[in-house]
Amino acid sequence: MKSLNFVGGEKGGVGKSVVSRALAQYYIDHQKPFTGFDTDRSHASFRRFYADYASRVIVDAYEGLDLIVSDFEEATDRAAGKNVIVDLAAQTAQPIARWIKDSDLLTLLDEMNVKVNFWHVADGGKDSADLLGRLMDTYGDSTQYIVVRNLGRGGDFSLLDHSSELKRAIDLGAQVITIPELHETSMRKIDAQNASFWAAINNRQGADALGLLERQRVKSWLKNIYTAFDCAGL
Repeated sequence: MKSLNFVGGEKGGVGKSVVSRALAQYYIDHQKPFTGFDTDRSHASFRRFYADYASRVIVDAYEGLDLIVSDFEEATDRAAGKNVIVDLAAQTAQPIARWIKDSDLLTLLDEMNVKVNFWHVADGGKDSADLLGRLMDTYGDSTQYIVVRNLGRGGDFSLLDHSSELKRAIDLGAQVITIPELHETSMRKIDAQNASFWAAINNRQGADALGLLERQRVKSWLKNIYTAFDCAGL
């Protein structure tokens, strides 16, 4: 099964790039082929940590966005089971929606047996619920939704959990998963290395190298995230 994964949430600071990076590591560790795209003009976090897999795409240009789905056209074994991850920067929902509509993309990908997942990464704020509602207003039941409760960006999700937007998403078949928080110091060291999660776990040299128990905590964190991803049907 091929899949196109838009990892978003529309607002900044909810952990979209962390989820994209974890998803990339999941595919690597499970030997599933994938290509990544980073839409962030300034930080490019996804591309920084997974440079061998991710490239930059400009959301304002259809020519750039078209590259996202170019691999699905390949009539080769390499395209079979291909997965694409798009790390969406904040406030990119409108240009992405316009591109999808003008290209009739969802119809095309359905014909090509490509599963489209919209990952909505949320913190504990009401605006995350409101933005989930806007996402569903745009795409309705024409795509799959994965709502991510990111404990690294909030501990109280009662506003989202009791919202009409989440109930509506569940009625549309959305999967709701929770990803745990990684200890701040460990994440800071990983970011300072500009390293993938695998590299950070295996690197033992340098001032920002993780210690024995830090490496173990990252392994446990990834294991719990992978379990959540499996629950989402990946």
